[in-house]
Amino acid sequence: MEKKLYIATAIPYVNGTPHIGNALDYLIADIWTRYQKQNGHDVRFQVGTDEHGNKIAVKAAELGMTPKAYTDSSYVNFEALMKKVGTSYTDFVRTTDEHHVASVQYIWEKLQPFMYKGSYTGWYCVGHEAFFTDKEVQATNGVCPDHQTPYQQVSEDNYFFKTSAFTDHIRTALNDGIMQIYPEFRKLEFLELIKDGLVDVSVSRPKKNLTWGIPVPGDPDQIMYVWLDALANYITVLGYPDRPEWQEYWPADVQVIGKDILRFHAGIWPAMLIGLGLPLPKKLLAHGFVNIGGAKISKTVGNVIDPNEIIDTYGLDAFRYFFSRHIPTLDDGDFTWEKFEDAYNNELGNDLGNLIQRVASMIIKYQAGVIGESQQTEHDMSAYHAAMDGLEFNKAIDEVWNMVRSLNQYIDNVKPWDVAKGIGKDTEAEPHLAEILAHCAGALIQIGDLLVPFLPTAATKIQDIFESGVVKLPEGVLFPKVYIHTTDPRAPKA
Repeated sequence: MEKKLYIATAIPYVNGTPHIGNALDYLIADIWTRYQKQNGHDVRFQVGTDEHGNKIAVKAAELGMTPKAYTDSSYVNFEALMKKVGTSYTDFVRTTDEHHVASVQYIWEKLQPFMYKGSYTGWYCVGHEAFFTDKEVQATNGVCPDHQTPYQQVSEDNYFFKTSAFTDHIRTALNDGIMQIYPEFRKLEFLELIKDGLVDVSVSRPKKNLTWGIPVPGDPDQIMYVWLDALANYITVLGYPDRPEWQEYWPADVQVIGKDILRFHAGIWPAMLIGLGLPLPKKLLAHGFVNIGGAKISKTVGNVIDPNEIIDTYGLDAFRYFFSRHIPTLDDGDFTWEKFEDAYNNELGNDLGNLIQRVASMIIKYQAGVIGESQQTEHDMSAYHAAMDGLEFNKAIDEVWNMVRSLNQYIDNVKPWDVAKGIGKDTEAEPHLAEILAHCAGALIQIGDLLVPFLPTAATKIQDIFESGVVKLPEGVLFPKVYIHTTDPRAPKA
């Protein structure tokens, strides 16, 4: 029996507001999910929120709230963004959920053979809720590049997880393709990072230093370290260990993460799974960052872009289009409002929106809306499917846009309006026009089909207009022009 499919996304801390990186996780996972469902697969798609750790406790204290009351009020911001991005998720996990907490304590006990208590001295970054090695700290001159804060020297008694014991197993899994990292160059970077072996990790902190988290079973003075708790969500959300259906979906087919947390997902997470006797995820998709006009996004600089603002101003399909096509799935990308608006007006508005309008209007004008018969030539979409399977969604939507552009070119070349002038004078004109317009409608139906994972709203509209064989002209313009950040070309020159 074919395994049911499972895609997972990184769970963000709820201490901040959702940002473009979170939206990118959801969008990438949603494109994959819709594509697999379109191809007849059963898919579970996890999203969630990470709600333990010092950052949460500090934020809650600032607001005069308990950590749980604070997380109850803030996780909804992430849930709202997931819905707004059009995410077709099936499972939402909060690390404060009772089932998750109980499952993580079970996991802790199961990993006991690989744990020991010891004294820890190391470099800690509060922003990451993580410890870093001397080598990593020296490489960044003692300052965390992501948070621009100095690492803190911390000394305390903790439990340790023997990740070092799993180095060879993980290295072999990566080299043999049992667990694949996309893109390949990130796999090579990770293998270089662990060339001297994985380092044992601290998996708990004394209660006096970490108040908000899952208590360590049998040791009330220790609280589980947030990473162990958070990584476990990928299996607890499926029902591990007590709901048998988790076995129908694990291992994950794809886990979508930002490149900055790859070391946790390629090191600690596989070590946990091997320790539990579970298979490793098949693919880790580590996407890049979105820069703004070439500069890194930074709250202090104030160049943050709010996905909600984009969707509210230009519509969901515009957001999904730009971030799936103009931001490479497997690398860093760049956003500016000018670039975004230009892509919206010219590519979505002119290339696709006008094309749909043009074809629908001609079929209504010349054939009373009835689409004629045509020898439908299926466009070869092997490059599209190869890109989808290779998790390069930007290349797949490029293929669709090649079809959109070539159909526009075809119409400009065959000039159906000129053919129509011959009706009544030339017996060939009417069947010829019917064939041209049927070809156009058929190509648009195929384009709509290929856009289902990317632009679900536009795809549905294309199907509604053309699929019944009688054209229904859409109400209003599909992508009405917006000129907030660029100049309307029709505007009078100053």
